[in-house]
Amino acid sequence: MASTAATAVALATPLSLSPLPPPPPPPTRRFRHRLPLVVLSSSDARSSFVAWVQACTSPFGSVVSPPTMPSTSLRSLKRTWKLRSLIEPPLISADDQWGVWTALFATGAFGLWSEKTNIGSMVSAALVSTLIGLTASNVGIIPCEASAYSMVLEFLLPLTIPLLLFQADLRRVFRSTGKLLLAFLLGSVATVVGTVVAFLLVPMRSLGQDSWKIAAALMGSYIGGSVNYVAISKALSISPSVVAAGVAADNVICAVYFMILFALASRIPPETSKSPSDVSVSLELDSGGKIPLLQTATAVATAFAICKIGTSITKLSGIQGGGLPIITALVVILATTFPAQFGSLAHSGNAISLVLMQVFFAVVGASGSISNVINTAPSIFMFALVQVSIHLALILGLGKLFRFDLKLLTLASNANIGGPTTACGMATAKGWDSLVVPGILAGIFGVSIATFLGIAFGLTVLRYM
Repeated sequence: MASTAATAVALATPLSLSPLPPPPPPPTRRFRHRLPLVVLSSSDARSSFVAWVQACTSPFGSVVSPPTMPSTSLRSLKRTWKLRSLIEPPLISADDQWGVWTALFATGAFGLWSEKTNIGSMVSAALVSTLIGLTASNVGIIPCEASAYSMVLEFLLPLTIPLLLFQADLRRVFRSTGKLLLAFLLGSVATVVGTVVAFLLVPMRSLGQDSWKIAAALMGSYIGGSVNYVAISKALSISPSVVAAGVAADNVICAVYFMILFALASRIPPETSKSPSDVSVSLELDSGGKIPLLQTATAVATAFAICKIGTSITKLSGIQGGGLPIITALVVILATTFPAQFGSLAHSGNAISLVLMQVFFAVVGASGSISNVINTAPSIFMFALVQVSIHLALILGLGKLFRFDLKLLTLASNANIGGPTTACGMATAKGWDSLVVPGILAGIFGVSIATFLGIAFGLTVLRYM
C-alpha cells in the first residue's frame, strides 16, 4: 500500500525539465556550397563533380556563384559553362585596338586572295570574309563586340559609297546603254514583283521585325549589288546574325544563278569585231594598271568631304538612318554634274572601296552568332530562291513578249543580281565586246538607285504585309 501511495504522489507531482545544452557548432567546411547527395552513374558522377569543383574554384567565383548540381541531368552545368564562355575574354581582347584592326584587315585581305582559288571564286570574297569573321568570334579569337566595329560602321562603310560611285554619270548611262538599260529596268521590276511573291510564300515570321527588313535588303541587292545590301541593312538596323545569314544565302543563290545564266547564253555566239571607242573605254575602266598616288589621295579626300556633307544634311533634316542614302544621292549628282573630274578618280576609288567592303563583311561575321546564322539561313535562303526564280521567269517571259534579244536579257539580269562587276565579267567571257561598257554602266545605275528603292519599298509596302 505504501509503495502504491508513493507512486501516485510521484505521478501527481509535475516534472521539472532542465534546459537542453546548446547544439555543438557546425564543423568548419572548406567549401561554401555543400555537395547534395545524388544518384548518378560513375562516369556522370566523375564529370559532374569535376565541373562543380572547377566552377567553385573559378576566378570569377566572386561574380558568378558556383552552380548547384542537378539531381537528374546536367543542364544547369551546361548553362553555367555557357555563362563562363561569355565571361572569358577572347584571344584578342576588345581593348586591343591594334590587334582587332589587324584581324579585320587580314580577314579582308584573305577574302580578296581567296577569289584566286577555285573555291573562293565560287563563293566570293564577301562570303569568305564573313565566314572567317563569324568563326573567329565564335571560337574566341576576336571579340564579338569592339569599338573598332562601330568605327567601321560609322566611318569606313559610308566612305565606301562615294569611292564606288565616282563614275556614276547618269547622262552617260542613258546615252551609252541603249536597249540594255530598258532590259535592266525590266529586270528591276521583276525583282520587285519577286520580292512581293516571295514574302507572301516565305514570310520568315521567325525573324520578327527583321523579316521585312532583310527582304528589302535582298531586293536592293538584286537591283544593284552588295553595297546596296549593306547600306539598306545599316539604314534599317538589321541584326548582325540576320545580315550574316543573308550574305551566306545570297552568295549560294548567286553562284547557282550565274551558272544558269551562262547555260541560257551558251548558244549565243561571240561578236566578231570590237569598236575603237569600246576599246578605249574598257581600257580606262580596267583595274589592272598602277594606281596613281595623287588620284588616290584626291579620291579619299573627296570621299571624306562628301560623307561630311551627307552626315551634316542628315543631322539637320533629322532623317533616321538617312546618312547612306543621302551620301549616295550626293555622289551621283556630283558624278553626273562633273563627269570628267570624278571619272578620273574612279579607278583609284574602286580599289579602295573593295578593301573597305571586305573589312565590313568581316565585321558582319564577327558580330554574328553561328547558332543564329544556322537557324536563320534556311528561311532566308528559301525566300531568296523564290525571289530570284520569279525574277528570272518574269524577265525572260516579258522580255520575249517585248522582243528583247536573249543576250540583252541575260546580261541585264546579271547586272541586276550581281552588279556591274559580274556583268562586265559575263560580257567579257562571252565575247560580247560592245556590251562590256553598257553592262558596267547599267550595273552602276542599279547601284545608284537600289538603296532608295529598297528602303522606300520596305517601309511603305513590306512592313505592312
